[in-house]
Amino acid sequence: MGTLLFGTVFIYMIVCVILYLTDTHITSYEVVTGTLSGNYRYDALALRTETVVNASQSGSVQYYAREGSKASAGSTVCSIDDSGAAQAVSYDNFSLDSEDEQRLQDIISSFTINFSDENFQKTYDLKSSVEGTLSEIAASLSGDSASILNQCNAPESGFVLYSVDGLESLTEEEIHSDLFDLNSYESQNLRSNSQVSTGDPIYKLVTKEEWFLYFPLDQTLATELSDTSTIRFRFLKDNQTFSSSFELVENNGEYFGKITMDSSLVRYAADRYLEIELILNRRSGLKIPTSAIVSKEFYQIPEEYVIVNEGTTSEITLHVEHFSADGSSSSEYMTANVYSYEDGIYLVNKSLLSDGDNILMEGSERSYQIQDENLVTLHGVYNINKGYAVFREVTVIDENEEYCIVESNNPYGLAAHDYIVLNASEVDVDEIVY
Repeated sequence: MGTLLFGTVFIYMIVCVILYLTDTHITSYEVVTGTLSGNYRYDALALRTETVVNASQSGSVQYYAREGSKASAGSTVCSIDDSGAAQAVSYDNFSLDSEDEQRLQDIISSFTINFSDENFQKTYDLKSSVEGTLSEIAASLSGDSASILNQCNAPESGFVLYSVDGLESLTEEEIHSDLFDLNSYESQNLRSNSQVSTGDPIYKLVTKEEWFLYFPLDQTLATELSDTSTIRFRFLKDNQTFSSSFELVENNGEYFGKITMDSSLVRYAADRYLEIELILNRRSGLKIPTSAIVSKEFYQIPEEYVIVNEGTTSEITLHVEHFSADGSSSSEYMTANVYSYEDGIYLVNKSLLSDGDNILMEGSERSYQIQDENLVTLHGVYNINKGYAVFREVTVIDENEEYCIVESNNPYGLAAHDYIVLNASEVDVDEIVY
């Protein structure tokens, strides 16, 4: 008896394990109230009014102006020693104040954040930037600019930069999607070359405070932002947030967002590409995964043919006349779940009725014939609060790749904290899931 009992339990456990392993496991999702954040991050291309200054002679170049500083017209930016030897910089009594320390920390911090093994050569750019910055500080401490030979003076006022990338003269009409492939972007650090030849670029000036950011848009977001004139966004470099004028640009079928900036140029002047995040005012409601949405067909029943059940709006009674193949008929009363009610029309599950059935009006000889042309399609989810799948209509008001926002005021729809099937393709209406 003991052997039989334990053998039966063992077989039962084996069957349960097999059923568990072969059965489809339904994952539930709790409906929450929220908004869509979206992945609205872009590497924006910065275009400014830039003037590249070339060397007027060959020789060793020595820089004095700090990168990013504002140089007035005629001020000394660098010098070129045509003897071939760079003028020695004196580091006697050299010290750094808090502002100079911060400059060096910013250079090293920016390099550390953006460093990757694939761009190890950027280490030499860091070395040149640090050496150049120290030379600028030492030269400014000497305060004797009059003794500098072969001075290179700024032709006009502007912010001094020591890098060129060939995009200085790029216009809005020339922007295309390939420009946003950062793997192919190259920039030349001018301070890494101690020797220059006549005509070589030695620095550049950003001469206007107004500058622009461009970033690629897909068709959906371009349509959404088509009427937007002001946009709020964040620079991910330092988490600074701005509100600026915005417009849509179309070049050869490609769409680009254009942000016009009239401030903070000095903060971002050295960056050709800046990672930004758009802060869009998205609509709020019930947040559900897009995988939970399914489409179902329902028959429309006019309210005069419906017997309303007292005490509930979620169920109705129908007096249905069925016809068999030999032409005989039979009638029955059936209870139907209400999936939607609007403008005097109830929607009931298609599986309850067949094409050709009649819905009989109580107290009258009138009838309403069910036809496939009376079918409508609803988008909804499977509610599993009661342990089985119940279709609930949803109206999508906003969406992205993974989630959507649906209206929360539908009496036949969802409510916060309802449980739904995460993947609607795994179940069907009235299927038991628990």
